[in-house]
Amino acid sequence: MFSPVFCLPTTILQIHPSYSSNNTNRLKTHKCKSYTDNNKLSCFSAQYDISANTESPLGCSRDIEIVTQLEVSYDETSSSSDVSVNNFVADSSFLGRLLQSSSSVKEVKILHAILLKCMISSTIFIENNLISVLVKFGRLNDARKVFDHMPDRNVVSWTAMLNGYIRFGLDDEAMDLFGEFVRRGLQWNSKTYVCVLSMAGRNCDFELGKQVHAGIIKGGYSNLIVDSSIVSFYAQCGDLEGAFRVFDVIKRPDVVCWTTMITACSQHGRGKEALLMFLQLFSDGFDANEFTVCSILNACGEERELNFAKQLHAAIIKNRFRMDVFIGTSLVDMYAKCSEIDDARTVFDGMGERNTVTWTSIIAGYARNGHAEEAIRLFRIMKRRKIFANNLTMVSILRACGLLRALPTGKEVHAQIIKSDLQDNIYLGSALVWLYCKCSENSVAHKVLQDMPIRDVVSWTAMISGCAHVGHEYEALEYLKEMLGEGVSPNPFTYSSALKACAKLEDIERGKLIHSSINKTPALSNVFVGSALINMYAKCGHIPEAIQIFDNMPERNLVSWKAMIVAYAKNGFCGEALKLMYRMQAEGIEVDDYTLATVLTARGEFKENIKSKSKYFLSPK
Repeated sequence: MFSPVFCLPTTILQIHPSYSSNNTNRLKTHKCKSYTDNNKLSCFSAQYDISANTESPLGCSRDIEIVTQLEVSYDETSSSSDVSVNNFVADSSFLGRLLQSSSSVKEVKILHAILLKCMISSTIFIENNLISVLVKFGRLNDARKVFDHMPDRNVVSWTAMLNGYIRFGLDDEAMDLFGEFVRRGLQWNSKTYVCVLSMAGRNCDFELGKQVHAGIIKGGYSNLIVDSSIVSFYAQCGDLEGAFRVFDVIKRPDVVCWTTMITACSQHGRGKEALLMFLQLFSDGFDANEFTVCSILNACGEERELNFAKQLHAAIIKNRFRMDVFIGTSLVDMYAKCSEIDDARTVFDGMGERNTVTWTSIIAGYARNGHAEEAIRLFRIMKRRKIFANNLTMVSILRACGLLRALPTGKEVHAQIIKSDLQDNIYLGSALVWLYCKCSENSVAHKVLQDMPIRDVVSWTAMISGCAHVGHEYEALEYLKEMLGEGVSPNPFTYSSALKACAKLEDIERGKLIHSSINKTPALSNVFVGSALINMYAKCGHIPEAIQIFDNMPERNLVSWKAMIVAYAKNGFCGEALKLMYRMQAEGIEVDDYTLATVLTARGEFKENIKSKSKYFLSPK
């Protein structure tokens, strides 16, 4: 298939003219923020004569200037009462900004106590900022107490609280609050719409999201931030075409809109489109940000576009983009997916900061590329350094244990999963089933599967493929029957595993039943399912059916070519096998040693000392 060569625009490989000044400003802001965090409380106390009974000089005006320049979470003005102490007057806007710039919960509580003591009455603006900053520090119960005790609330109050629940994954509480908000007939603002769309997308609540979308159109609340949230919602619900429809009608999409759409394409396996959109972004005069770069690196990894990714990496090295933990992690993941594990390790070792995702990416990369020992070694280092291992880390290390048949280490990870009360997690359960099957511990795998509160297609497929792999074909087909009885629909991997079991048993009747089921699904066009069907029919001696499957395949890879060639050879059609081998080479696919040896053995021309290499071009006799 034709694969376009993607090249970054020349400008991206150069240092942007404004980068130096932007970077300097960023550094200045960082230093100012640190200075403010350490000193603003003492300055505030001194100017308000809190810590002493003497009037303090206004020597901290720099701190006041910095604090008052900080952004407020919500654009709201207020003319309510001001604080006046020792002739120093601060309006509610200043006090709200001061709350937002707090660096700890302790600081927030001190400031709030000061405000309660100094002010005759609080204001909605200050209390909204208080809710917002408590949410920022994860103190949702404290934020809810403030919310519940507010004599008056506006849409910002409700949105701040709603955002807190959604941000920390408390969807039930968010839905309850949202329901009360709707029942009261309160007016939404654009931020409310963004919050609810985020919740709907995360829960794949398509109906709620569509109603919100309709409300946005009806109320005229559309803006670039809202439009990006709508695009993200449709993508999260799996409706990428819906996301494109929304994106296409945005008159002047900004870099956030572009990044949202690029991320959606990348996450839905349409990496080529993501790369083309990335180039279009530059041609439209926009500049990518760090989030865009992470999404594009992910697309490069999925599409194995190593050259494009290396150009992007060069731009990062030249300081075109700020190298942070997120971009570094994306680079590690990309190189690992492109089978460049040494480059992935070089990036990993050079990172000044790493997080759980970084460690998981390198561990998964080693496991995926057949270096299970190194994956396990890194996992042990991770544990010694007390770095939190998330579910994906556990799944990756269980994969490594399965590849090595390292059952003791796998059991150690299983014990850690139980200790962390994660045994009900469907992904970890599926990984454990796969591990025990790979280690021929089918009874343990069966128990893990039965103990899972929810079994999805991945869990069942792990069991079916595991049984088929270790020679328990009858059990594999019985698990398929049980899976169908629970109403779980097979995926292409399930079908492939079941067909392998039928092939080993030479059970043509059950193989045909599975083929009949596949005909009713899109799985028929899957290259691995097609190859498994060819292999099954060939093993059962039904060559005409195998030929029909091969000829009707929309796409073929090495596996499908090899399946058909071996089918011919092992059923006595050596001439047809050789012809197909020449055709395979003509289409640019190399013949591997196994295929060549199979054909030559079938013809009686194989010699014990032959050193066949797939790079040799065969000439027909």
